[in-house]
Formats: sequence, C-alpha cells, structure tokens
Amino acid sequence: MGWKEAAEPVLTRMPAVRRPEGHVPFKRKLMWTAGILMLYFFLTNVSLLGLQTGQSEDLFGQFRAILAGGQGTVLQVGIGPIVTASIVLQLLGGANLLGLDTDDPRDQVLYQGLQKLLVVLMVILTGLPMVFAGGFLPAQSQLQLGGLILGQTQVQVLMFAQIFVGGILILYMDEVVSKWGVGSGIGLFIIAGVSQSLVTGFIQPTSGGFFFDWYRILTGKVEIGSIVSGEGLQNLLLNQGHIIPLLTTLLIFGIVVYAESVRVEIPLSHARVKGARGRFPVKLIYASVLPMILVRAVQANVQFLGQILSSTGQSPGGAITVLGRELSWLGVYSNGQPISGFFYYVAPIYSRSDWTWWTANVSQDAWQVLIRIGIDVTFMVVGGAIFAIFWVETTDMGPESTAQQIQNSGMQIPGFRQNVGVIEKVMERYIPQVTVIGGALVGLLAVWANMLGTIGGVSGTGLLLAVSITYKLYEEIAEEQMMEMHPMMRQMFGNE
Repeated sequence: MGWKEAAEPVLTRMPAVRRPEGHVPFKRKLMWTAGILMLYFFLTNVSLLGLQTGQSEDLFGQFRAILAGGQGTVLQVGIGPIVTASIVLQLLGGANLLGLDTDDPRDQVLYQGLQKLLVVLMVILTGLPMVFAGGFLPAQSQLQLGGLILGQTQVQVLMFAQIFVGGILILYMDEVVSKWGVGSGIGLFIIAGVSQSLVTGFIQPTSGGFFFDWYRILTGKVEIGSIVSGEGLQNLLLNQGHIIPLLTTLLIFGIVVYAESVRVEIPLSHARVKGARGRFPVKLIYASVLPMILVRAVQANVQFLGQILSSTGQSPGGAITVLGRELSWLGVYSNGQPISGFFYYVAPIYSRSDWTWWTANVSQDAWQVLIRIGIDVTFMVVGGAIFAIFWVETTDMGPESTAQQIQNSGMQIPGFRQNVGVIEKVMERYIPQVTVIGGALVGLLAVWANMLGTIGGVSGTGLLLAVSITYKLYEEIAEEQMMEMHPMMRQMFGNE
C-alpha cells in the first residue's frame, strides 16, 4: 500500500468550500469578495484575549506586509502557513516525490487535502513558539472569565487556541474568495495590508506622514537646514521631505505596470473556423509577482528560527547559545535584531538604515554590509527565478500544459502542423527564458525598493505584490464584465 492509499481516508475528508455548481453573477462575486475583505479587517483588529498589552514583539517584522495578518490579533500568523505549505508542496512536487498527477481528479483531491493538512501543521508549528517560547506574545499571569480564573499556562493555551482558529479561518477565507469571489484571498489580503500602510504613510497627521511633514516644511514649523551645506537637501530627499521614497513608490508602480504590458505575442488561428484568429501573450513577468511571496517566506522562516534560538539561549554578549555553547558565528543579537553572524548576513535589507554604513545607524563595517547586500540580491534574483519556474510548472503555465490547452481549444500556430508536440516546441522557445528573466527582474526590483525606501515604510516586495495583484485583479474584473455582457463567451472559455 502506497502513501496515497494510506492517506486517502484522511485527505479526502478535509473540509472544503463547495464549488459553485453554475455561473456566479459578477455582482455576487463582488459581494463575496467585499464580505471576506471586511471580515479580514475585522479579525485583524480583534486582539488576542489574555495578551499583555504593549509588550508583544512581532516576529515577522518587516515581512508583515507580505504575510498579512496583524500583530497580537486573531490573525497573528497571517498567510504564512499557507505560503510555507505551498513551498513544501512545490519542492516535493518539483522533485516528483509525491507521485501525484494533477490532471487526475482523484489526485487533485489528494493534493488539495494534503495542502490543507500541511497548513494546519504549519499553523501549529508557527503559533506554538510565539506563545510558549521567548515571550514574543507574553500572556497575562491571571485572567478572569466570568467566575473562572485562569493561570498563566491556561491563558497561553487559550491564546494559542485563538491563533489556531485564526490560521484556519484565513485558510478558508482564501478558499471562499478563490471559488466564489474575484481573484484570490491571498492576493486580496496582501493588497489590503499594503494599501493600508500606503494610505497611512501619506495622510497620517503625525511626524512621518508625507502631507503632514510637507505642511510643516511649507509653514516653517520645521527647520530643514541649509541646502548649501547639504543638510537641508538630505532632509528634503530622505527625511522630512520623503522625496526619494515618493519617487521610488511611483517608479515601482510605473515599472510594474509597464512590465505587465511587455509581452511576446504568439499568433493563433482556429483550425476549423476561418478568420478566427487570436494571440497567446507571454508576458515579461510571466509567472506574476506571486513567487516573491515564496522567496520572502523562506527568508522570514530563517529569521523566525534565529529569533527563537536567540530567545531560548543567549550569552551576556548577545551571542546565540546552544546546549551551553556560545555560537557567535551563528548570530549575535541586540534588541532582538541580528548584528553579526549567519543570521545577520542572510537577513534581508529592510530600509536605508540597514546599509548606509557611513552613518551612525549602522555599527557594522562596510565590508560586512556589502556582503549582506550581495547575499540579499543573489538570494532574491536566483530565488525569484527558481520559484518562478516552480510556479509556472505547478500552475499549468508551462510549455507542455499551455500547448495542450491551445490544442484542446481548437487553435493552432499558423505555419505549423496541428500537433501538441509542435506547439510545445514553439512554446519552449519563449516561456522558460521569459520566466527566468521575469523572476530575476522582480527580485532585483524588490531589493532596490527596500534599499531606497517607500512611502509608509512598505517593503519593496510588498509594494511589488500589491501593484501586480491589483493590475491582474483589474484585468480579471474586466474579463468578468465582458463575459457578463456576452454569455456566449462563457461557453467558449468553458466557464458556463
């Protein structure tokens, strides 16, 4: 008996959101999407019962814009478990260790059940250390619920139960949007978090808000210094003026929108209907920006491990200790952040203050900072290309799957025989190369945006994801409206 036969009784019984039996009207899809979005915002404002207020430390830190959720709330783990489970499945599937054929309906059910089971395990593995190790989510020593008084351990169990329920809720919220709404839940949650940070960065009525700071500059309430000496210019560009973060934000918007429009169009014609022609677009960002979530999730998990190790054992000098042995090469921490060792060098560049070694913000030498930048750029470029390839293969966007889809639609490439193998060879000229180039380009853009900074302190990857997902959401809404106006289109594309 193979693993599939042994696990089938469990995997096939995993709860699932029922698929719609027929066409879902566009307005109803919008209602489902808006409802889930409102529920998401509501849950990110529900604090964990039993948490000591103002003393929690966000383990995800700068990754929060990508992993969504909210620190100290029911959605503490965000979409992290879903992303981590996807990485594990992609790696196992890429190595052909699962033996699952996603074209087989039975294997599709097993794959979806296995993914949900992995998400549940990841919620447990992520939530347990947050509550019970290191004091990242410190629990109250006592909590009174009606006539019941809970001790600290019982409060911790209650907090973990809330995190677990939140992790499962966000899993099924994503599934509801994917089946009954527009786009995907993961993309929707990322847009929500990034948009909130961007809007706050522009309009917050305190120091750090773009419009508020410029109001104080123009009214003379803030002295920016002399332009001639360079102090005023630096304040205008980087500090109070936020000019470079504003330009970086606008450039990221422009570059992503432009890259989404750059494509190689392969001409198609219908084999039986004369005059019926079309084009298959191979976009520059063919795999979309979503593989960047997987790359950053790997980095987030590495940093999460470092935080756990530093909290469970640390020498007076801040070095990680394991079994009483000081391992300074592994990492030295100060105020919860790595300042040297392995975990420092593999930490992503979050902002300008992480790499400007000539300022007082950076205590490391220039060569240490340059090594960290080099590792971050290499990891993002190479990782972006690798995960883009995995993404294309696992989402049926590869040359073989695309050729089969074109063949099934009755289309062919003019000048070539109507054969799946022939179409696949033509697709192999474009798809693999464009996938690698697009994935590497997105990784480079993400590091560049982080190094220069953006409005609202949004990470480069988060901004890239938000712009790309919003653009694709716009395209999907336009397609839905077209099919709503022309029902025959739904039949042609098999959506009826």
